[in-house]
Amino acid sequence: MSTTPIAASHAASLSESLPAGEHIRAHVQQSLDEDVGAGDLTASLLPDTQWAEAEVITREAAVLCGQAWFELAFALVDARAAVTWLAGDGDHLSPGANICTIRGPLRALLTAERTALNYLQTLSGTATRARDYAEAVAGLPVRILDTRKTIPGLRREQKYAVRCGGCHNHRMGLHDAVLIKENHITAAGSIAAAVAAARRQVPPGIPVEVEVESLGELEQALQAGVERVLLDNFDLSHLRQAVEHTGGRARLEASGGVTLDRLRLIAETGVDDISVGDLTKSVRSIDLSMRLRLS
Repeated sequence: MSTTPIAASHAASLSESLPAGEHIRAHVQQSLDEDVGAGDLTASLLPDTQWAEAEVITREAAVLCGQAWFELAFALVDARAAVTWLAGDGDHLSPGANICTIRGPLRALLTAERTALNYLQTLSGTATRARDYAEAVAGLPVRILDTRKTIPGLRREQKYAVRCGGCHNHRMGLHDAVLIKENHITAAGSIAAAVAAARRQVPPGIPVEVEVESLGELEQALQAGVERVLLDNFDLSHLRQAVEHTGGRARLEASGGVTLDRLRLIAETGVDDISVGDLTKSVRSIDLSMRLRLS
């Protein structure tokens, strides 16, 4: 029935990675519009003067994420609704833990309930999955990265949730980093040609990474002077060889076929990063419940 708060340093890092307030507001408003439409027909049957209080509990162990979205779902329906938190984003929740209480007009609480819980359940599910991966490599000098395999429309939300769970973000999208993959190399003619084109066209400071499928391609990428190399579907033996061959000349990222049960073995090869689509694409929502009390 308890919560375990995260360290102050992690809390500060999460605050910095929280999406901008205007993004959250627009996203929540769109979700409310989708659900409420022209009005909540069922809630309109209830007295418009009645106030209520509700509490949200978790039925299972989880890592909390999604406070800002949850709060706005109620506030945008009725600004008088107020949320009091008993846990924070990134905190570990034990089964049965009380997460928060909400007080406000009864109609508003019932109208916003589903949208608010959708955010909290989905993002807590992402954060909880990320925590599983982070804990699996505890003590090793490796970063677990997310990918672009996110739920459509929830890219920024899920990447924030990944941070709440203790993992790290790869690029946000196609606009903030270069990742030269097999089809790009084919179109350009070679790894060297693709990297040269990136150097000519991409502004300074934008990272350039190349995906390779063999040790031979790894050497081509190193010769081209890239900062990062993605080792696509390398087995454990080839990952170890890649680390030894690279000798710190570039940051190495293992990707492809990564599962939780193999994660530590991959990390022990010495790669710098492991990217995992499973962090965001295979999310199971956390079982939360909102219990209403009339006042």
